[in-house]
Amino acid sequence: MVAKRPKIVIIGAGMAGITAAHKLYTTPGAKESFDLCVVEGGQRIGGRINTREFGGDRIEMGATWIHGIGGSPIYEIARKIESLESDQPWECMDGLHEDRVSNAETRIEGGFVVSSSIVEPISSLFENLMSFAQGKSEICDVGVSKMSNIGSFLKHGIENYFRSNEICEGDDNIYGDWSRKMVEEAVFAVYENTQRTYTGAGDLFSLDYAAESEYRMFPGDEITIPRGYISVVEALASVLPSDLIQLGRKVVKIEWQQNEHRPVKLHFSDGSVMQADHVIVTVSLGVLKAGISDEFGGLFSPSLPSVKKEAISRLGFGVVNKLFLELRAPKYKFPFMQMAFHRADSKFRDKKIPWWMRRTASIYPIHSNSNVLLSWFAGKEALELESLDNDTIIDGISTTVSNFIPKTVPSHENGSVNKLGFEIRNVLRSKWGNDPLFLGSYSYVSVGSSGDDFDSLAQPLPMQEECGIPQLQILFAGEATHRTHYSTTHGAYFSGLREANRLLQKYNLVVA
Repeated sequence: MVAKRPKIVIIGAGMAGITAAHKLYTTPGAKESFDLCVVEGGQRIGGRINTREFGGDRIEMGATWIHGIGGSPIYEIARKIESLESDQPWECMDGLHEDRVSNAETRIEGGFVVSSSIVEPISSLFENLMSFAQGKSEICDVGVSKMSNIGSFLKHGIENYFRSNEICEGDDNIYGDWSRKMVEEAVFAVYENTQRTYTGAGDLFSLDYAAESEYRMFPGDEITIPRGYISVVEALASVLPSDLIQLGRKVVKIEWQQNEHRPVKLHFSDGSVMQADHVIVTVSLGVLKAGISDEFGGLFSPSLPSVKKEAISRLGFGVVNKLFLELRAPKYKFPFMQMAFHRADSKFRDKKIPWWMRRTASIYPIHSNSNVLLSWFAGKEALELESLDNDTIIDGISTTVSNFIPKTVPSHENGSVNKLGFEIRNVLRSKWGNDPLFLGSYSYVSVGSSGDDFDSLAQPLPMQEECGIPQLQILFAGEATHRTHYSTTHGAYFSGLREANRLLQKYNLVVA
């Protein structure tokens, strides 16, 4: 009688799931030892990686950046598969974080271009504050002490800056209705709103201060992938048999601790079931948050242990969306524009600008020769963006841009002027918040949580064999299970390797 091979089912075909499958299939002896499959609720692989084409350019609807190339496994894979070169233009092909941001044109509501003599000190202040919070610097120039959350820390930082520089609310106006203090507050808010999109925290007052110093990035440049982020996932998946990944298979219930020959039973949305010895769950933290609620009986039966449920509840999971706009042959080169708005309570704010635009930090071409513009949205503004129709979005963007950029601009021909000619041809936006397969974008450490919660979420169930119950029935992977690299694709990659290696070690297979 042939002994049955342990059946391993991976839920989710994103970076974590495909990485785990790749490892379990390619490790010597593993292919013959396991009955392996990946089930994916959607109709594509990649998860929160989704490369598309728009306006003739290659763009990323989800994961965009390799956060440091020194030691990054994502960079190494992209390099080996020759994805770092492309004949087709791609998003941020000419960089972003250093050269373009340093040369950004910062404008305030009303269309005034803010002098670099104002922008640069505020930019340096924000960078200094965040470096201190992240443990990269031991000195904080404005003498702010540690606090419970990043929002309060930044608020005290800018207030101390005003006091130390004797900048008062009653200063004379320097741009129309704008006083110097108003301008500096608004520019500081630009960097705060950018930080919201970096972290996923819709409100920086919900972002835990202490955990900032645990987060890790790789050294070196931050780059995008010319052939698209999806090429990395496709390369990992290319070694797998075509029938190993099953698309359109949404899991609605996970029963574990069963008394049958395989202890885990998966129930799918079409009514079918599948039994397994081990299941690696790689769904997003947003799905896990919904899955521990009792509204629909919960995703897990029996429900998860309280320590894991509490970790899931405490950790933050934000919504960040990208809005792409294709312009009709603009008559002049659109700038990399940072937008500084009046405060919500200001009597000077333009009431025509919609509320969901007022915490958008920037709008810019995705590369220097592109007719495609990009804006990032976080929090409630990102969710609102998902609910709007294209005409409303176009109207809101056009109204905002017309406030920030004059109707005419200097021409290089004979000193005449040309009309701006800002006309949006097409719109494309991500909708991660309301997508039932994700329910958000990426995780962060919210106030009341800590890095310990990532570790708790990463622990498999049960860890040890007890009372005849087989161990390692449910394993967890995904960016929200990595303590120092959460919110990143490389964090998801590392987590997929971790859980694959856990199973390989259980069956005494060599882990390379």
